[in-house]
Amino acid sequence: MDPTLGNMASCQLALLLLLLGSMSAPSSPPAGLLGRVFQYIDLHQDEFVQTLREWVAVESDSIQPVPRLREELFTMMSLAAEELRRLGASVDVVDSGSQKLPGGQTLPIPPVILAELGNDPKKATVCFYGHLDVQPARQEDGWLTDPYTLTEVDGKLYGRGATDNKGPVLAWINAVSTFRALEEDLPVNLKFIMEGMEEAGSLALEELVRREKNRFFSSVDYIVISDNLWISQRKPALVYGMRGNSYFTVEVKCRDQDFHSGTFGGILNEPMADLVALLGGLVDASGHILVPGIYDHVAPLTEEEQKMYEAIDLDLEEYRNSSQVKRFLFDTKEEILMHLWRYPSLSIHGIEGAFDEPGAKTVIPGRVTGKFSIRLVPHMNTSVVEKQVERHLEYIFSKRNSSNKMAVSMTLGLLPWTANITDNQYLAAKKAIKTVFGTEPDMIQDGSTIPIARIFQDIIQKSVLMLPLGAVDDGEHAQNEKINRWNYIEGSKLFAAFFLEVAQLHINDRNSPA
Repeated sequence: MDPTLGNMASCQLALLLLLLGSMSAPSSPPAGLLGRVFQYIDLHQDEFVQTLREWVAVESDSIQPVPRLREELFTMMSLAAEELRRLGASVDVVDSGSQKLPGGQTLPIPPVILAELGNDPKKATVCFYGHLDVQPARQEDGWLTDPYTLTEVDGKLYGRGATDNKGPVLAWINAVSTFRALEEDLPVNLKFIMEGMEEAGSLALEELVRREKNRFFSSVDYIVISDNLWISQRKPALVYGMRGNSYFTVEVKCRDQDFHSGTFGGILNEPMADLVALLGGLVDASGHILVPGIYDHVAPLTEEEQKMYEAIDLDLEEYRNSSQVKRFLFDTKEEILMHLWRYPSLSIHGIEGAFDEPGAKTVIPGRVTGKFSIRLVPHMNTSVVEKQVERHLEYIFSKRNSSNKMAVSMTLGLLPWTANITDNQYLAAKKAIKTVFGTEPDMIQDGSTIPIARIFQDIIQKSVLMLPLGAVDDGEHAQNEKINRWNYIEGSKLFAAFFLEVAQLHINDRNSPA
């Protein structure tokens, strides 16, 4: 290659890297303790990735209720407990009892870890919640690599649980271990609560939180959860709200046995036809929910909230491409975000009893059950929604004049969660993000539901912060889940900076006049 061309290419590459860096990192590393913390994390990042590799290797699937996977969950909880003990934390491994399965058999529920590190009354106490269980994953389902072997490709760390939630849990531990390695005093007292059944509904966790309210949680000032994603691939975010969820089943039954369509087709009301009509009457092609009254209690849009949507940095084309969809129902950033976060949505999930195998089986199902859910927003009420849905489905069914029987049931009712973004820990998180990434965070909501946030807020009555580390394309719950090495390592720095910012705000509050 011509040396001149080589020099030009090098200059162009350096300029490009400089521009990219200016978009996502501060212009110069911080001085003092934080600078040494950041340096240590950079120098030891391969060790941190190796620990994540060891955690991902544990098949801690809580969804499939089989003894082998329960053993894996117990192994995962033991690994985490040992990691916390190495930090010097006092660790209480709390027995969670057993789970009774539909067939009558029982399986043990993995224990919940309660750990404490520091009890200085002059310091703020921050509690971190994380879960160590994962969704099922098999390579034959479309994974490009073994889902339980952490594989790095182009700076992306692929593996089940990498972003949901083992990576963020370890990033928090990495931050703590860095202060320990540098023999520096932790700026805050720390508590940890870690579970192994979040993906399966956090069995027995709410009862434990209530029981420990006046003991383990009595000194907690702030609670941090890192179990979400950014809205961007490169720009960090803070989450201040999540939708709730009402999950429904609707059963249509003629008899318990299936029918032969040649013998019975054309002379009876087919349950599947009834069910398809019921499900089809729930939502229209534009995503508008057809249940009368469902929007009556939705919180009105305020001018301040409108400005927050406008300020969010979202590239619609990038978002659409990363989502791998042809088009969305709405054309503007604001419309899409509002329908993801501040308006309810209805999703149809599946049908039990229907023939869904390959081939051409000419059967009329005798009984079928449809499953759907409504994501709730402030100020919707689960009991009101339940009655509205029941009335609407009963009306549709009555118009069909069917001889079949219909039964509607709400099997889950979880309320939405909203945080106060003026709380100290949100201010601390904003400052920490500015320090680590050189930018203000997007202030976002999350369309999904994390019940533990509402449980903490209602029972312990302390501020809950959602501080995500993952990028929008991490693919939590999907094939080829990953966390970027950059997010994992910079996230470890973010938590360290957050400790220092919380400590400073706590000192300022103590010293301010009453």
